[in-house]
Amino acid sequence: MSRNIDQDLSRFKDIVRGKVRRQLRKYITHGEMIGRKGRDYVSIPVPNIEIPHFQHGQKGAGGVGQGDGDVGQPIGRGQDDGDGQGQAGDQPGSGHLREVEVTLDELAEMLGQELELPRIEPKGKNNITTKKDRYTSIRTTGPNSLRHLKRTYKKALRRLIASDDYDPQRPVIIPTRDDQLYRSWKTTDEPETNAAVIYVMDVSGSMTDDQKEIVRIEAFWIDTWLQNQYDGIETRYVIHDAVAREVDEDTFYHTRESGGTRISSAYNVVNSLIQRDFNPTDWNIYVFQFSDGDNWGEDNRDCLEILTENIVPHCNLFCYGQVESPYGSGEFIRELQEVREQHDNVVLSEIENKEAIYESIKSFLGKGK
Repeated sequence: MSRNIDQDLSRFKDIVRGKVRRQLRKYITHGEMIGRKGRDYVSIPVPNIEIPHFQHGQKGAGGVGQGDGDVGQPIGRGQDDGDGQGQAGDQPGSGHLREVEVTLDELAEMLGQELELPRIEPKGKNNITTKKDRYTSIRTTGPNSLRHLKRTYKKALRRLIASDDYDPQRPVIIPTRDDQLYRSWKTTDEPETNAAVIYVMDVSGSMTDDQKEIVRIEAFWIDTWLQNQYDGIETRYVIHDAVAREVDEDTFYHTRESGGTRISSAYNVVNSLIQRDFNPTDWNIYVFQFSDGDNWGEDNRDCLEILTENIVPHCNLFCYGQVESPYGSGEFIRELQEVREQHDNVVLSEIENKEAIYESIKSFLGKGK
């Protein structure tokens, strides 16, 4: 009975995850689960899970019941259940939401399948190593916590059969001290592939809360994929208007300034971060910049110089996402066209609205760098 219940539960989870996978594009563009993010799991509201319920059948069709009822009328608690507010009604509800927990690794696999993302080939992976214990061998001595029960009983069984002491009609196997086998480990040096992710965002007055929400959703999915590809992720945040500074995640998404825009100030901070904390020979470096495309005209030359000499050569990817704003000029992406033509690790994306997040993520991560 317990095994049947486990099988039914496993099948139900497969059905729910299949529904999540089929509706992943909707989740990508609207970000329902971001507010439900845990350390290892994401809680996703899945709509339209059918809840079985009894209904009245045709009279005389068999069965036992009490009271009057019409054909098709639900019996007991079922799809007519509501939230307990308002007057009683006789119409079925439109659907149900069920919170389903999905691991971040599962979500990353779904994302990779949906967007057909290639696996990332990290650079510098031979320069950083870590010692790891792998239980790959068997010993005849060890603590009880590492005793390998299956192999111990197999050894005892072979001993009994070899000595002709085994009785198939009374299969009693009592391992002796000489039968005990224990799992053992080997310590090896394994490459540790770490990544540094630096997010840059214009927080001048022309970037509204709607644009910041787009950035927040896209960054969530970028993080989900990169964390699936690397052993460790270091994330930094840089905001700027005419002046740039490094901030924490909450400040990154909730700061709004006024005044002018000087993108070179942000590039200088990014360059300092790379030089100070992330040796390009050891780290896989990703820079994701989001802006509405406004910049002080005389600053563009400085931007291109810092970008091409100090940032792009050290990055796996430099991605620029231009979020459309009713107040931004949208000109800066044109300045970056020449840089993209000269460097294949530069990706540009125009994000008109939330619906464009899907294609933007695919553009950014589709190179497999």
